[in-house]
Amino acid sequence: MGLFDRFKRGLQKSRGAIFGRLERWFSSGKLDDTVYDEMEEAFLSADMGFETSVQLVDRVRKLAREQKLTDPAGLPDLMIRAMVEQMSSLKTEMNVAETGPTLVLVVGVNGAGKTTTIGKLAHALQNDGKSVLMAAGDTFRAAASEQLVEWGKRVGCDVVRHMPGADPAAVVYDAIAAAKSRKVDVILCDTAGRLQNKEHLMAELAKIYKVAARELPGAPHEVLLVLDGTTGQNALSQAKVFGEVVHVTGIVLTKLDGTAKGGVVLSIQRELSLPVKWIGLGEAVDDLEPFNAEAFATSICKN
Repeated sequence: MGLFDRFKRGLQKSRGAIFGRLERWFSSGKLDDTVYDEMEEAFLSADMGFETSVQLVDRVRKLAREQKLTDPAGLPDLMIRAMVEQMSSLKTEMNVAETGPTLVLVVGVNGAGKTTTIGKLAHALQNDGKSVLMAAGDTFRAAASEQLVEWGKRVGCDVVRHMPGADPAAVVYDAIAAAKSRKVDVILCDTAGRLQNKEHLMAELAKIYKVAARELPGAPHEVLLVLDGTTGQNALSQAKVFGEVVHVTGIVLTKLDGTAKGGVVLSIQRELSLPVKWIGLGEAVDDLEPFNAEAFATSICKN
């Protein structure tokens, strides 16, 4: 299955909210304000947020005027162009260390799919030819370490862990030492997700940052925030709060196959200037995809 097919399959519900809602207008043969009003409603129904929706409709309208478009059948291509323009301004490639292993810190509240995402990300990176080591840095929740070990067995990836309640920074320290000795390419570090206690979490992450930077130049090289796509605009609010705790470099948006709220991708990138770097399009181990703006926009704007 090709890239566009995988995106189209995973974003079926979001496509229904946008293309499915607008399809009859595209074939109406009449391009007027009503069509643009319906377009704005469709964007809102996909949880793009008001400002993002208005901005996109204005851009589509401008493109239509420039091209002297009179047939609404041409609107899907303009919608795709407008979305890609907005999303392509941000770097979606993973940051990589200049020398030594790349350390990726994975953050997010419990229940967003953080530990599962780490397992799937390890699988994707290994398929790309990289060696991966996982660090069970969420020592607060015992089940998190056990879950990560199970994922390690599933994808063939070693896991560094300590006893429940141990110092997460010590886990990261040992993971870095192990990665150096084994010449591992990428370290994926799980972290605690108890955002309700921001001060404690901030202190914990600050210590991890300090240890990582001391042991690896430039580390952490990537801080990925995992958000549950089914929560729509609530994911945006969560990202804003997490931004107060840690310097996020990219977003992983999970569970998009189970929601029509895929439009939140555009809202996150426009309002927070944060790139969505990976998206979850299903439950299988290989259903975590590197974000592709053209594939995403085409999948929700065309049948």
